[in-house]
Amino acid sequence: MTMPRVEVITSVERRRRWSREEKERLVAASLEPGVSVSEVARSAGLHVSQLFRWRKDLCDRVDAGSSQLVPVEIVPAAAMPPAVEAPAPSASPGRRSRKSGIIEIELGGGRCVRVDRDVDAEALRRVLDVLGSR
Repeated sequence: MTMPRVEVITSVERRRRWSREEKERLVAASLEPGVSVSEVARSAGLHVSQLFRWRKDLCDRVDAGSSQLVPVEIVPAAAMPPAVEAPAPSASPGRRSRKSGIIEIELGGGRCVRVDRDVDAEALRRVLDVLGSR
């Protein structure tokens, strides 16, 4: 009869503490072209999901700090050039084709606001004020 193998743990494993510089170094190494994130994580002795988390955290902080606001001017409808009709691929006889006029505003950090050309300017201003304060 063979005895099963027994492992004796003599010390308590503690969490490793990674300095910001170490995290930045590993994240930078994982962002190099042609480098596998799994290989970088394995060579550092950490789980690949931890490295992806650091990448997300560090890259989000850089993106949020570098975003810049661009001035926007809302002009009265009379001063705007006429909108171009968007061709309807399969317009049914009873439906009108809609004029193009979607306005897309990128706020940074992956946030984007899309509004129709008929948006109420005051309502849009209030929405952008609230989103800008976050």
